[in-house]
Amino acid sequence: MASYIESSLGRSERIVYKAQVSWLSQFGRLVFGALFALLIREIPIIGIIGILFIIVAVLNVMTTELALTNKRLIAKAGFIRRQTIELNIDRAESLSVIQGFWGRIFNYGSIVVRGTGGSHAPIPYIARPMEFRQQFNDFIDNEIDGVSKNQIGVKPPAV
Repeated sequence: MASYIESSLGRSERIVYKAQVSWLSQFGRLVFGALFALLIREIPIIGIIGILFIIVAVLNVMTTELALTNKRLIAKAGFIRRQTIELNIDRAESLSVIQGFWGRIFNYGSIVVRGTGGSHAPIPYIARPMEFRQQFNDFIDNEIDGVSKNQIGVKPPAV
């Protein structure tokens, strides 16, 4: 079964970089879920709530997709209730990263994409968000109106 992003690619569109949700961002839900689930024999309702915590954590990781293509930034979250964000690269004004204390420690955070017209779209719990932002910026820097700088003779800066 193809992912949402792969199934929504247009003609001549290719994935440049793909990100995923960090399992560590779901650590609290998984721990509390496991602790509550252990109580299923003594207090069944608490055990069921624990199992629901675990299901929510797994669904967050498994159903959230984020990718940068050569034409768009595409994000999808949700299993039954789907939320998608598709923004043409030329309409993206900025991409910022928000990381809390635990996000800095375990290297996950929210990526906020701001498009022209003032719209902004946060995508939470992304693993290695600074790397995604760097890939986004590198891609933008290496492209001029859809034509790679390397194709027109401009060399990328040395690292």
